[in-house]
Amino acid sequence: MASLWTFDCIVSLLVVASFGSAGRSPKCHNDAMAPTLLLVFAHPDDETFLAGGTACKYSAEGVTVVLATATGGEAGKAGDPPLCTREELPALRETELRRAAALVGIAELALLGYRDRDLAAAPPDRIREQLVTLIRRCRPAVVVTFDPNGANLHPDHIAISRFASDAVTAAADPRWLPGSGPPHDVGRLAWVPGRRPWQLAREDDMAAHPGVDFVIDVSAWRDRKAAALRAHGTQHQSAERNFFSQPDCDRLLGVELFRQAIGPRLIRRPLDDLFDGLG
Repeated sequence: MASLWTFDCIVSLLVVASFGSAGRSPKCHNDAMAPTLLLVFAHPDDETFLAGGTACKYSAEGVTVVLATATGGEAGKAGDPPLCTREELPALRETELRRAAALVGIAELALLGYRDRDLAAAPPDRIREQLVTLIRRCRPAVVVTFDPNGANLHPDHIAISRFASDAVTAAADPRWLPGSGPPHDVGRLAWVPGRRPWQLAREDDMAAHPGVDFVIDVSAWRDRKAAALRAHGTQHQSAERNFFSQPDCDRLLGVELFRQAIGPRLIRRPLDDLFDGLG
């Protein structure tokens, strides 16, 4: 198995879960009629903390949910007490990621193979090729990543926001990487809000906050999101601090927020569907 912390230009794809349909056409990887949602994040656990309920919701509706994770998270915490040695952490975090991805209905997982905390130094041409190839193959209607400030100014969050935005525009231009597949126009690029969304979820009027363009009700999937958070066992302190120890935990688990970066004009703010207006 390839090591997550190398800079090898690899995209490791694995079908990890399949949910039933409810409201959209049944999911089919090769069916052009089935919409795709692509999540592009920096670390194992980002997908669950920020979009785990959204992945559950859309996969249950027949959307193919694909996740690109840029680093192995080897510079992160190993738990308290530690669940492994520092040397064992990358492999354990990959195992946790795969378990969480299966729980939230992610159909394909792309591991980009960059070192945690060094993502900003990734060769731009290489990561562009990885992401453009993935976008042109999966042809997502919606791509979700961090905002330009990385939500909390984490350098890897900022870097993956930059790389994802670059790839979305390059994927639509046939002059870029002509050997990586036919061009594809992503219908919407959405960002995680600049503030931690579970903090905004406490607000009585979330719609009044600039940058809250989509409020996704994921209350029906809060138990599954909670299970996915617990699957990231090395990150239990963050999960406890931000969710499980809070008196309004159910409320925080039941909503996820996004901001439109690129896409059609919004008829109102906020909307309740990331695919609204995309045809």
